[in-house]
Amino acid sequence: MTGHRAAEVLAFEWTKLRSIRSNYLTLLIASAVSICITVLVVHTIAASPASPAKAPFDSLTVSFLAYAEYAVLPVSILGVLACTSEYSTGLIRTTFTAVPQRWTVLAAKAAVAGIVALLAGELLAFVSFLLTQAFLSGRHGGLPLSHPGVLGGILGAGFLLPVCVLTGLGLGAIIRHTAGAIAATVGVVYLLAGLCLSLPSPWNTDIGRFTPAFAAYQVVALHPRPQLFAPPVSLAILVAWPALILVIGGLLITRRDA
Repeated sequence: MTGHRAAEVLAFEWTKLRSIRSNYLTLLIASAVSICITVLVVHTIAASPASPAKAPFDSLTVSFLAYAEYAVLPVSILGVLACTSEYSTGLIRTTFTAVPQRWTVLAAKAAVAGIVALLAGELLAFVSFLLTQAFLSGRHGGLPLSHPGVLGGILGAGFLLPVCVLTGLGLGAIIRHTAGAIAATVGVVYLLAGLCLSLPSPWNTDIGRFTPAFAAYQVVALHPRPQLFAPPVSLAILVAWPALILVIGGLLITRRDA
């Protein structure tokens, strides 16, 4: 496929993504709720008589508690819908007729959804961090951007959104049914880590460190846990999950009828 043709497919997918108003609304609502919950959580921590140093999460990780709960899940579902909505309406047949190279279609969907999620994720991560540190600085628990590990943690937190969006997109291509793909996405993003936590030690960490949630914690933590993989390895695990799922999805869409 020529570069001009690839650009046309990208433009086509971008048009489909931005033409659905619910995408904007979901992203805006998820971001607003995440920011509001961040303010409430950090205000509670700042008002607590306990020292910030004794909190269960460090001053960097606490910036993204609401982000992980209230932004990641809705955006992951948007990734699912970016694929399954076309199957449910039958539009996927039109798409594959216009672009017979199905790998190209999936790659274009991934590129568009991933870039939008990355921009939104990084913006939300920086806002969450700055709000958190504004509250904590009054108790001498705030962190400057120049503190070692802080900038990397913020960038890592922003990177979680495209990871989850692409995971949802790939599972949507594999399963093709919205409810099933959403359930599978929630399982990968959240439930796998929960299951690992229920295992006896040291299996809980030996197995859990391969899950996206454990890897995400290592990437955003100011003081990563020594029993888990180092942040660079954890980042590689985060990349590997959506990459592997998308490859499987790409193989399946070329072998199945639309």
